[in-house]
Amino acid sequence: MVGSSVVDLSVVGSPGSGSPGLRLPAIENGSPQLAPDQFRAALAKFLPKGATPAEQTRAIEAGLRSPAGQAMRDAMARWIVDSVVPVERLVPHAYLAWRPPVRDAMMFVIARLSPARLAPKLLEQLELPSNTTAEQRLLRLIAKVPGLQKLGQVIARNQHLRPALRNALARLENGIRDVRPEDIVAIIRQELGKRIGKYSVIIAPAILSEASVSAVVRFTWRDPASGKQERGVFKVLKPHIPEYFAEDMDYLQGLAQYFADRQRNYGFPANLLPDTFKKVRRLLRHEVNFVREQKTLLEAWGLYRSMKGIRVPRLIQPLCTSRITALTEERGIKVTSAAARLTESRRKKVAEQLIEALVAVPLLSSDKDAIFHGDPHAGNLLYDNRTGELTIIDWALRERLSRDQRRHLALLFLMVTLRDPLGTRNEVLALSQQHIRSASPRGRMVSEFVTHFLDKLPVVPSGVDAMLLLESLAMKGVKFPGPLIMLSKVMFTLDGILGDVGGSSKGMGFTIARHVAQHWIANRTEFRSPLMTRDWITLQCSALLYTGRLWLQCEQAILDRLLPPGSASPLASA
Repeated sequence: MVGSSVVDLSVVGSPGSGSPGLRLPAIENGSPQLAPDQFRAALAKFLPKGATPAEQTRAIEAGLRSPAGQAMRDAMARWIVDSVVPVERLVPHAYLAWRPPVRDAMMFVIARLSPARLAPKLLEQLELPSNTTAEQRLLRLIAKVPGLQKLGQVIARNQHLRPALRNALARLENGIRDVRPEDIVAIIRQELGKRIGKYSVIIAPAILSEASVSAVVRFTWRDPASGKQERGVFKVLKPHIPEYFAEDMDYLQGLAQYFADRQRNYGFPANLLPDTFKKVRRLLRHEVNFVREQKTLLEAWGLYRSMKGIRVPRLIQPLCTSRITALTEERGIKVTSAAARLTESRRKKVAEQLIEALVAVPLLSSDKDAIFHGDPHAGNLLYDNRTGELTIIDWALRERLSRDQRRHLALLFLMVTLRDPLGTRNEVLALSQQHIRSASPRGRMVSEFVTHFLDKLPVVPSGVDAMLLLESLAMKGVKFPGPLIMLSKVMFTLDGILGDVGGSSKGMGFTIARHVAQHWIANRTEFRSPLMTRDWITLQCSALLYTGRLWLQCEQAILDRLLPPGSASPLASA
């Protein structure tokens, strides 16, 4: 009982008797009626006795469709977020302020999934053994929910998460199993039709790997150009995705509106939460657009074709459709698994290779609008320990950065590495959408924030620090373009992978600088970057003062330890 509300959970009939099945009265005034444990016990008690799982699922689905269905949904949502997968176990203390919106977002999604999807999940959670961990329950809960699976992949490598949760979410990178091989083969045969015979296509009977929206199977085909039988892989849209993904897009749109209506409740800047869900929704829509990805693969292959040690699969265009992407089969295993077998020095080289491939190459491309990979979780990064080649796969999520944006981003990385407060502030202002003048009140706020931020950095900053600076300023109301938000996600994902590989994003600015130097020396006449001549002069001047800035910070740190608390530092007054 909560307030004056009392729950009356009843079964008004059994499956097959013509009755509606499980029924829940409406909640008075929207107040919760059952504690989570009470809800679980009541639901288990009143499910049809002796019924098959299919009959029990139909009974729950009927209850969800009944006039009292929303009460049942709300009770289930509270049970999930308070008992089954408590938000406190999902969101680490480092992100304490995010727990309320995460809890509300989880309840929002659970309360809005269609009855056909929600009913089996509810029954499954009831039937799981009592000692099932929250992490295992979470993976079952988001099975066949591609939007949530994708978000899980994004945060899987966050170093702040508890190890058990990180390990569970890492299984989303290549451990999803929710489709049958025969269903995938049937789709391929239906889509390709006569091309199966024309190109002598032989499809493997087993699934090689699964992602949130697609499954991958091996095949061989006769290449007309060479006349030889070649190896490839089909990436196939799963049969349940068109219906489920459309629903996921709807609840993401609903979440954007939900947080727009309640933005003052969370203490975040206006539009931060709704804009985030709008951008996630826009990006996730690209997951099912295979034609778009096929065009991206051609562009990405051109971007990396001259890069030694970095590969992108080649598109096999005659065997592509709107539901199938055919690619060359590439060697390698998940980069984190490959690195575990290497020596420490080799692992550091792999880390540098990742930084160069995912950051330096797109950042310093000579293209007007360069693409960068928007989903670099470890399952999309294959490494061949024998050849030392890194292959970047799955280009469904990508973004573009203009030449000017990349110029200022490259300078931002380098200025943060050089600990230059003035240079860093200038690049932040250049990247913002609001045309902030340095002398304005907001410009002075940015300047003070940047100085304080750089003072707190370790001796060797990481590449993530530059994105963390932008993210922190966004929390203070400074707006940045959508591609930068995407790049921020990429950088945090990359930072987690680098930690698992055994490397670090510390010194990322130096890696980028080395990439520039190596390619400029190798081919001065053809090398192009977004940086201008005046940028190089600015960087050289800043580099001359780097040692002094670093020394000043070290002295300040020593004095902070020696002086009594509350004492004024002579360096501070200087």
